[in-house]
Amino acid sequence: MVRSKPYSILVIRRDNIGDLVCTTPLLSALRRHFPDAHINALVNGYNAPVLDGNPELDEVCVYHKAKHREAGESKLRVWLGTLRLMLKLRRQKFDLAIVATPGHQPGALRFAHWVRARRVIAYDEATKAGTTPATPDGTRHETEEVMRLLLPLGIDDFPGPVRVFPNVRRAERVLLPPGAGPLIALHISARKPAQRWPIERFAELAHSLHASHGARFLLFWSPGAENHAQHPGDDVKAERLIALCHDLPLLACPTHRLEDLIAGLSRCDRVICSDGGAMHLAAGLGKPIVCFFGNSSAQRWRPWGVAHELLQPESRDVGDISLDAVRQAYARLEQRLAAQPRQALATMPDLNG
Repeated sequence: MVRSKPYSILVIRRDNIGDLVCTTPLLSALRRHFPDAHINALVNGYNAPVLDGNPELDEVCVYHKAKHREAGESKLRVWLGTLRLMLKLRRQKFDLAIVATPGHQPGALRFAHWVRARRVIAYDEATKAGTTPATPDGTRHETEEVMRLLLPLGIDDFPGPVRVFPNVRRAERVLLPPGAGPLIALHISARKPAQRWPIERFAELAHSLHASHGARFLLFWSPGAENHAQHPGDDVKAERLIALCHDLPLLACPTHRLEDLIAGLSRCDRVICSDGGAMHLAAGLGKPIVCFFGNSSAQRWRPWGVAHELLQPESRDVGDISLDAVRQAYARLEQRLAAQPRQALATMPDLNG
């Protein structure tokens, strides 16, 4: 039931990039059911660009974690900034705060209580609200687990697509390789070792897809040195892949900012990557995906709402995925996409009969 009465809502999601992307269907549902509400999101400086341009939100409030502080910035300054933000939010006197994280997250719950919202909905509060189990049961996707937090409001919607909105001007500045073939994003980085596909196989795949489809490529990776203590990167691997693909229409797309990664992915036709933040961003941009899963749950973290081919070996090590398996997965993805227009036509009404 759509509610017209003004309502103030604070949605708290302070996790990683993919987690926040998987929360965007909840934001859409809140706006759909409470069209006159003032809806805020409280996020951290690391994941905040995920919500840039999101039309469901009236305001995005950003705090910064001490571990993500800029060079030369003191922890005290970061903590004082967070305190000022909490006091600002407390003055807004929210009717409702939603801790949009499945499972136990005491830090986010403290945020909800600090702002003194009249009502708090969270998995941690299940025994008080009589709503949901304290932890996901492993059978649902992250978007579904998050959406279940709206049950106490009488909202039992199936999650719509995840949504991310690129900055148009930033996207227009992305350099593209020459040619007319499909533009494929290759994202080579993954946080967990078991999620990483070998660089040599990426190079072989690029040569194969260029030969069979005339494919062009944008290369994405986590920038930085491999031995960086806080944010290890894949600059060396990227240089290696660029050298192996010197004869292909492949361009590096440096993404020192999350906004640049979103903009770059938005220009591509297909995405090939491991499970992680970039995969969820690609889904939020509506991109077809071939994705590699290692020792993470495909049931919970697969791409949501887009055509995709998911590869997960029995060993749960992405390194065991063969080149042929990825080529076949890409071919299946193209077949599915080619069939979509025909399927749409088959379901159209016969206007002559």
